[in-house]
Amino acid sequence: MPFAVELLAAALAGWGHAQSFAADNRWWLQLAMVAVLAGLVHRTASARRAGLLGWVYSTAWVVGSTWWLYISMHEYGGLPGWLAALAVFLLGAFLSLYLGVAMWWHVRSGARERLWSPVLFAAVWLLAELARGVLFTGFPWAASGYAHVEGPLTSLAPWWGVYGIGFVAAWIGAAGAKALAAGAHPRGWAPLLGALGLCVVAAAVPHEFTDPTGRLTVTLLQGNVPQDEKFSAEHLPQALEWYAAQLDAASGDLVITPETAIPLLPHQLPEGYWEARRQKMAQGQTAWLVGMPLGSFESGYTNSAVGLAPGVPLDYRYDKYHLVPFGEFIPWGFRWFVEMMNMPLGDFDRGPLDAPSFVVRGERLAPNICYEDLFGEELAARFSDAKVAPTVFANISNIAWFGNTVALHQHLQISRMRALEFQIPMVRATNTGATAIIDHTGRVTHQLPPYTRAALTGPIQGRTGLTPYAWWASRAGLLPLAAFALLLLVAHQRIWPRRSE
Repeated sequence: MPFAVELLAAALAGWGHAQSFAADNRWWLQLAMVAVLAGLVHRTASARRAGLLGWVYSTAWVVGSTWWLYISMHEYGGLPGWLAALAVFLLGAFLSLYLGVAMWWHVRSGARERLWSPVLFAAVWLLAELARGVLFTGFPWAASGYAHVEGPLTSLAPWWGVYGIGFVAAWIGAAGAKALAAGAHPRGWAPLLGALGLCVVAAAVPHEFTDPTGRLTVTLLQGNVPQDEKFSAEHLPQALEWYAAQLDAASGDLVITPETAIPLLPHQLPEGYWEARRQKMAQGQTAWLVGMPLGSFESGYTNSAVGLAPGVPLDYRYDKYHLVPFGEFIPWGFRWFVEMMNMPLGDFDRGPLDAPSFVVRGERLAPNICYEDLFGEELAARFSDAKVAPTVFANISNIAWFGNTVALHQHLQISRMRALEFQIPMVRATNTGATAIIDHTGRVTHQLPPYTRAALTGPIQGRTGLTPYAWWASRAGLLPLAAFALLLLVAHQRIWPRRSE
């Protein structure tokens, strides 16, 4: 096969990989596309070509998963269309260097010549995904494990987390390609049977690690404020009035607003607005968790959530820890790029990693803002002490920046994976969607239609206890997975014989 055709096949497979995140129950598509890449790398003539194949595949995967960034930069940021498109491509191309290097090494080291080469393929795949998720603040959006919030690999989530699922998925994909190439030769099927056996064992082992605690009735607000109206003097009063009415009328145990539902600092609000809300809350029985910025020019600003509970004199405060590059802080050397966009961006201060929970009727809520729920290893830091570990996750988001796109569904998948990893429920209050209640099994039990202004009320069942993932990730982050992959690569020359099929 001409190399140009191989590159085209890699690009199409990478694009197909991206589509596995676009809807539920497409986990099989992700496995199939990995098998295509593994087959191409297995047959290619050189390590250099393998690296190019991996880079092209990953670039199509990342760009195909995050193309909606174009909307934020062009429609809301005012960048010329060609420059916004180029920025999306360059981001994907840069983040894809990791998989390119991984495929280069896989061939250069001779790993593809080993009998259990699919395991080694999965090891370099895992290291590439970890690098993309951690280096330069990390951007693990559409990590391969997120395609498996449903399907046969979900039982691995409370053990290994999303990256561990990605490792096993890469193993299965590469083993499937190897088995097809081997035909009837039995040794070629051994890695695939090994991977499938691991999945069977994981599914058969009891994996309920958390126990039910109390129940809360929660109301989630979805303001559906278009991004270009969020700071408009004409439309802002209407949004503030709607949120005030919803907060004042809320019943049940807890009401939660989206990220920056109140987009102004307290002293910038209309006179008496915040004081009236506090008085109304104090007269009722419902706790509030409200997204709003805090701070001052002297002390710095934070993207925050403020918790208020009847009878509690001090407000709860959560400040966002993992800030968005270009949106909430400007990376060194890129101020020129940010100044080209007409966005209300700035440099925010970080909150603490191990933030305390917001206690409501005995349940410990762990707020996280926007794409913070993308970093399960950071949320795990709150589980180092099981006695005060969260019993419910609460994500507040505003991704109106990205329009009516698949970004909403992808973010819902991310939240579902966090529920699976920690086996505690996740509630999501968002500006435009997906506003939802997710139980500890990752199942969406209640959800509002996106792009509607409404309130969602439903029950949540808190859970206490630690999954294996919560236990080791709270103590060592992602280091155990990186060490595991490196150990496989270091040991492969001495342990696994060269293939003889």
